[in-house]
Amino acid sequence: MKNVLCITAGVVGSFVASLFGGWDTGIATLLLFMVIDFFSGLAVAGIFKKSTETETGALKSRAGCKGLCRKSITLLFVLIAFRLDLAIGTNYIRAAVIIGFMANELISIVENAGLMGIPLPGVLTKAIDVLKKKAVTE
Repeated sequence: MKNVLCITAGVVGSFVASLFGGWDTGIATLLLFMVIDFFSGLAVAGIFKKSTETETGALKSRAGCKGLCRKSITLLFVLIAFRLDLAIGTNYIRAAVIIGFMANELISIVENAGLMGIPLPGVLTKAIDVLKKKAVTE
């Protein structure tokens, strides 16, 4: 039974990885950033009660579910980008999408750290503000 379970998990994992263009450093880093962001968001809401996603700042299952849905759509964009690369014979669209979403996750992780009261260097907060303003204006 254990072997069947391991083989099944391996086959499913390989299939899913192939849908996203393979398991490389980019996708691994994006997934790691997503996990760190999710758990740091849980800490902000559950421990520090300072979430910007709820009125009270406390943990709320609906906000967590929304966050997981957003992360799922992020992965869907990676899949779409990979398929675009295949369709037009390039190999940079997927990488660009992954880098863009990694930057977004990193910004969220830094914001969560700030909400936890971790002192952040001024240059880092200014860079995040600039990126946010650029995203809004474009």
